Amino acid sequence: MTPERDTTSQAPLDAATELEVLEKSLLSCRACPRLVAWREEVAVTKRASFIDDDYWGRPVPGFGDPWASIAVIGLAPAAHGANRTGRMFTGDRSGDWLYRAMFRAGLANQAASVSADDGLELNGAWVTAPVRCAPPENKPTPEERSNCAAWFDAELALLPNVTVFVVLGQIGYHALWSHLHRTGEDLPKPRPKFGHGREVTLGDRSIVMSYHVSQQNTFTGRLTEEMLDAVFTSALKAVSEVR
Repeated sequence: MTPERDTTSQAPLDAATELEVLEKSLLSCRACPRLVAWREEVAVTKRASFIDDDYWGRPVPGFGDPWASIAVIGLAPAAHGANRTGRMFTGDRSGDWLYRAMFRAGLANQAASVSADDGLELNGAWVTAPVRCAPPENKPTPEERSNCAAWFDAELALLPNVTVFVVLGQIGYHALWSHLHRTGEDLPKPRPKFGHGREVTLGDRSIVMSYHVSQQNTFTGRLTEEMLDAVFTSALKAVSEVR
């Protein structure tokens, strides 16, 4: 079941426009010197297999349906994935896993995710990350995560139909929890522990947890396609229960 798009009172008709304005502002961000240096260095040195590609090399905005019911939250762009293509989870094996699962769930129009102009569209879902620039070794510092929090908060505020968050990995979960705390959500204490397949209900919203779709998890079998499919099945069920 795919969430129905609600473009009535819950989501302003200019939501897409506001997200575009936010994206344009994001592209000029240089708040984290280490990340700026790394993303730009990677864009120049490139990986041999992508030597003819023009790397994006800038902050990467979120991607998807402005009227989404489900927000998928990762960690940060990959150096030769989204930092190359300019679209979240696009152009690397993590994105292959994610978008195949979203396609099977009816949230994407195709399973392929190779470039920003490959025709991929999301229906009822939005994909984002709490850190917008590729970090060395995929490890942003606490200060860098803090610097990016305002962008994360502003983006989620422009997605008023979201009732379910799918968090990919513990860092994504903690980033979302911090966002909810900053925005005044009534949160339980202590914070529920992260665990694949676990769900947390917060009033009329839910968090569904998944291991990250990193190669470290998918290559070792810690995360299987069946496990990821089950996460999106739970997310869709949670959306339908709210409606």
